[in-house]
Amino acid sequence: MRAIQVLIILICFLCNMLDGMDVLIISYTAPAIAKAWSISPANLGIVFSSGLVGMTVGAIFLAPLADRFGRKPLMILAAVIMGTCIYLTSYSTDVNVLMIYRFISGLGIGTMMASTAAITAEYAPASTRDFWVSTVVAGYPVGAVLTGISSAKIIAENGWEHLFELAGLATFLVIPILFFFLKESDEFKAKAKPEDAKISALFTSEFKWSTWQLWSALFLSFTTLYFLMNWIPKLASNAGLSMELAIYSGTIFNLGAIVGIPVQGYFSTRFGLKKSIGVLLLITAVLLGIFGQFSGSNLILVVLFFLGFGVQGSFVGLYAVAARMYPTAIRSTGIGWAIGMGRLGGILGPILGGILVGLGLGMAESFLFFALPSLIAGIITLKISSQTIS
Repeated sequence: MRAIQVLIILICFLCNMLDGMDVLIISYTAPAIAKAWSISPANLGIVFSSGLVGMTVGAIFLAPLADRFGRKPLMILAAVIMGTCIYLTSYSTDVNVLMIYRFISGLGIGTMMASTAAITAEYAPASTRDFWVSTVVAGYPVGAVLTGISSAKIIAENGWEHLFELAGLATFLVIPILFFFLKESDEFKAKAKPEDAKISALFTSEFKWSTWQLWSALFLSFTTLYFLMNWIPKLASNAGLSMELAIYSGTIFNLGAIVGIPVQGYFSTRFGLKKSIGVLLLITAVLLGIFGQFSGSNLILVVLFFLGFGVQGSFVGLYAVAARMYPTAIRSTGIGWAIGMGRLGGILGPILGGILVGLGLGMAESFLFFALPSLIAGIITLKISSQTIS
């Protein structure tokens, strides 16, 4: 690859690291916030979902503007929104203020993720595009893991508020990098820009059925994913682990993703995108279903690793499906709406998790409940009908 291709991919990887940090920070701080404010599981689930609502709105209504105005200005805007609101979250004094900051920061996160996937698809070599899109999005769990590794000590020594301050400042650092080094792709500059990015373009005869299939698979995958990402630390804490070990259980889940995402990209290049993603989702469903068999064993951590490997490797692969399915002129629109529909499932997952925890269900029972959406998502993925995807 040329130097400019490598540079753009590295910048997008960095942006997704910040995305992962800014999304998962609420999960890592949840036990401390719940203890300090005496928040019920149901209200904690709503806090988790408020950020996801913002990500959904950002992906659906802001990300498509990148097809009209360019990927660069939208990514800079996203970084400004993320950095400002993540930093201000440290000053939250009650659940309502926390929900507002999570929602607004979610606007930036949803916009950033769709834009990075689109520009990576345009810069990456055609023969390995799926691998590079997946690898760039792997920055997401890398950021989550680094946050998890450092959060236990930071929270213990300085409080949960300090973690949000550091995350906000780290996000601000990417703004000058985007301004000076990010370049629009030649492919994007050569295409006619739509006056407005309309969702109807995703439902022409060429894309209609495959769009519905992609949205359904993402909705179900995100339902499972965001339940796991947000509730693993709290469920582990409820199961008797110390707060520090509970946080690290979420880190192990995301370590699995770091390995699983590029492996999925490699498998997709070798065996086909749909087959690789579909099989990973089916394996994830099986692991969720049998999780209870490992209760009380150290093998739980191994299973959490492979759950991260499967569910995050597969959902990132669905981003690559969207990037390949839609042409340049509507790529950000297609990716943004696909992510937005997926995030609706992401909103539902933590809320369902809060209800299940409130009913007294433990990790094994909750995981069994979420095996079903993963199973159905795997079947749908194998059936995606787009001719541009093997």
